[in-house]
Amino acid sequence: MTARLSDRTPQVPPEALVDEMVPPSMFDEVSFESYIPDPNEPSQAAAVDAGREFVTKARKAREGKRSMLGKRSPSQGVGIYLDGGFGVGKTHLLASIYHLMPEPKAFATFVEVTHVVGALGFTASVERLSKHSVICIDEFELDDPGDTMLVSRLLTELTAQGVSIAATSNTLPGQLGEGRFAAQDFLREIRKLSGVFDTIRVDGPDYRHRDLPPAPDPASEEELRALAEKTEGATLDDFDELCAHLAKLHPSKYKALVDGVTLVCVSNVHPASDQTVALRMVVLADRLYDAGIPLMVSGCKLDEIFTEEMLAGGYRKKYLRATSRLLALSRFAEKAN
Repeated sequence: MTARLSDRTPQVPPEALVDEMVPPSMFDEVSFESYIPDPNEPSQAAAVDAGREFVTKARKAREGKRSMLGKRSPSQGVGIYLDGGFGVGKTHLLASIYHLMPEPKAFATFVEVTHVVGALGFTASVERLSKHSVICIDEFELDDPGDTMLVSRLLTELTAQGVSIAATSNTLPGQLGEGRFAAQDFLREIRKLSGVFDTIRVDGPDYRHRDLPPAPDPASEEELRALAEKTEGATLDDFDELCAHLAKLHPSKYKALVDGVTLVCVSNVHPASDQTVALRMVVLADRLYDAGIPLMVSGCKLDEIFTEEMLAGGYRKKYLRATSRLLALSRFAEKAN
């Protein structure tokens, strides 16, 4: 019988979340040298230079200054913020920074950082992360006022202790939170975040969609089941049952949920019923993409999961990124077959 993600209930100790803050395996070997700037997009080459300069400054900040007694204490950490659209190689650059920094260091999505703080508590999180040379935060985004205050406090504490911060996003620091909540009520915190970073723009088309066709047609129920049954390590879930199961798991466990899976098959896919379901699908899409797990579905096309109403709201960029990644994963599955 084909396995189901809906039958998995992974247990992840809170302290293990910090140890798991590393780049996705697809970025294990990347470097500044392997990033090929588009000659038509000069900002990409400039971003490589800025990344190298950040590493130099961040290393010096971690080494700190020597006191009159000969002891060294860390200097103020530095920050870099890579802003650009989907698929222009920002995560490649962020991982390149990570690889050049000394241990201990951390790499995580913004959502994973908030999960760590939620699991460990603020004080314990600062204590665990304050010895790091750098915290690399991918897909930096603020979804609610609580996150604004939390991340602002966290980064302020860490940079004061010599930890440097590298981040990527498709929203400028001063615009974080726009369209989500009354941003004007939190301008002080948002401006504080802006002050942490030197912003570097990275322009270019989404490489995941270059010369690629639109969303592939879904498989039939019979084709999907046959594919899942013949693929070792595959899972097969009904869309509604999977969504119900995700609601029972903390998103910090989604990474463990798909660990070891070679192919995810989801039947009867349809547009998400509400915002909460859609946001869980975004997190799942990120974890599947990080792990490079192909995805095959039946029902509606993958670019129809997030409705026009959702795409017109404050989470538009988040949904577009998820759609881009889901389509890439579906093409992985097509090539494998």
